[in-house]
Amino acid sequence: MIRCREIEIVDLDAIADLLANGFPVRPRDYWIDGLRRLAVRETPDSFPRFGYMLEHDRTPVGALLLIHTARCDGGNISIRCNLSSWYVQPAYRSYAPMMTKVAQRHRDVTYVNISPAQWTWDAIEAQGFRRYCAGLFFSFPALSRPPRDMRVEVVRQDTQAIDGLSESDVALLARHALYGCLVLVCRAADGRAFPFVLQPMRLGRISLPSMQMIYCADVADYIACAGAIGRFLVRRGWISVALDANGPVTGLVGIYREPIGRKYFKGPHCPRLADLSDSELVIYGP
Repeated sequence: MIRCREIEIVDLDAIADLLANGFPVRPRDYWIDGLRRLAVRETPDSFPRFGYMLEHDRTPVGALLLIHTARCDGGNISIRCNLSSWYVQPAYRSYAPMMTKVAQRHRDVTYVNISPAQWTWDAIEAQGFRRYCAGLFFSFPALSRPPRDMRVEVVRQDTQAIDGLSESDVALLARHALYGCLVLVCRAADGRAFPFVLQPMRLGRISLPSMQMIYCADVADYIACAGAIGRFLVRRGWISVALDANGPVTGLVGIYREPIGRKYFKGPHCPRLADLSDSELVIYGP
């Protein structure tokens, strides 16, 4: 008998084994470390902490990992679900739609797929997903003029308060510092604070030393602070910052590329560009 059920704590080792076999480019530690992070992070009530699994004879034969996060959209709390990884053993692929249907059954939840393989695009669109990000813009921020008297501050995981930022903003920044991201606050001469979360980027055969923009409050903030951020990063060996985009970004020097970085969503709220906070990229890693 095949059944679909929520992944529980006791299943984590077996799920990590299954995914390591299904994605041989990822070591087992990649999966188990991410699952352990999910085990202790805050998850909205009534939603699965890890995702769903297909089980045959008490053995997992398929898994769909999910990351649910409560977010504030226009002053209202909504739920976003990152469909982060999907694998089913070949002999059981005909049962995969059962797992997918259960995982996407909530109409008031916004589902996102931020790392779809190209061969899955048609299937994703057939499920009702829409593209919201077409590519990546690889900016070279050191080529932007730095604002006068702007300081770049590094945020640590134990940071509890930052002048000019809300309690929720500080919690987001500290949480991502704990995940291993580079978290910065640019402090303008008038005291305003602009938060940024960056992460080293995997680019396959491309050797460009790049960071990926995981979070900023607005792309306009990055454009304004690019010069200061660029000089901070160059001193540490990073020359590019990649951010989600649907074309060249006015005000930045860089190169736009499609379809690398294509992303999809389904649900009531279209995700904002340059906000990948609490996603698979930080929970599991790039």
